[in-house]
Amino acid sequence: MRIHIVDAFTTRPFFGNPAGVCLLPAGPWPDDAWLRQVAAELNHSETAFALPLPAREEREARAPGEEGWADWEIRWFTPLVETNLCGHATLATTHVLRGEGLLTGPVRFHSRAGDVLVARSEDDGAITLDFPAAPATEVPLPAGLADALGVRPEAAYRTGALGDLLAVLPDEAAVRAVRPDLGAVAALTVREGLRGIIVTAPAAAAGAGYDFVSRFFSPAEGIPEDPVTGSAHTALAPYWAARLGRHDGLTGLQASARTGLVRTALHGDRVHLRGHAVTVLEATLHA
Repeated sequence: MRIHIVDAFTTRPFFGNPAGVCLLPAGPWPDDAWLRQVAAELNHSETAFALPLPAREEREARAPGEEGWADWEIRWFTPLVETNLCGHATLATTHVLRGEGLLTGPVRFHSRAGDVLVARSEDDGAITLDFPAAPATEVPLPAGLADALGVRPEAAYRTGALGDLLAVLPDEAAVRAVRPDLGAVAALTVREGLRGIIVTAPAAAAGAGYDFVSRFFSPAEGIPEDPVTGSAHTALAPYWAARLGRHDGLTGLQASARTGLVRTALHGDRVHLRGHAVTVLEATLHA
């Protein structure tokens, strides 16, 4: 079985967010323990496993006029747990499917989070993810949040089913300067029933090529800091669209050491996330 390592939300190797991608043969899902072991062995923030749906199910799932759609099931694992939604590993999986010649049109992934629709633009090779939006609801700052981050946020928001806390900092420099106490972050997220913490602020200057910055921490799920978090932008996009008064498309820079750009657009209760991907490694799994 082949495994791919793909850098997502970047056009350059060794930037963006690396994801493991494992395309499974048609049939039943492997044992969950094996999936977790493979993800732990690869030790990236997420590994995606994709399973093709039988042709009969594809025909039943396809709506009239949706010729060319392919249907796959997808699951995402951190080194420790299975997650409900992952943007960069979905983008990476679509990149691999196209590279392997397994797609002739868009792809619809069936997941625990519902259907995830993916399409590929024709002009520059970017991939667009169609995810459910995660509107943010303001909440009081959780106890210990400022100590865990080393900075006091201006405001905090819950992101509903996404399961993150969105912490708004005063400026881009504050986001870049965050040096969290990861043990305290892990304890806080477990106590509050969270997946992770997003910190964000507006871009420091107009014309920077992005509109807002963010970072993402999820140490309790085996991700001390995620390089580029597509799913977090399902909350970041509606938050910044409302705050900046722009719904025609915003670009987020995730200011991790690897960095990456996520181009976003709101479409009702959906968020489109657009980015590129680069394959950096292909290998054979012998287990």
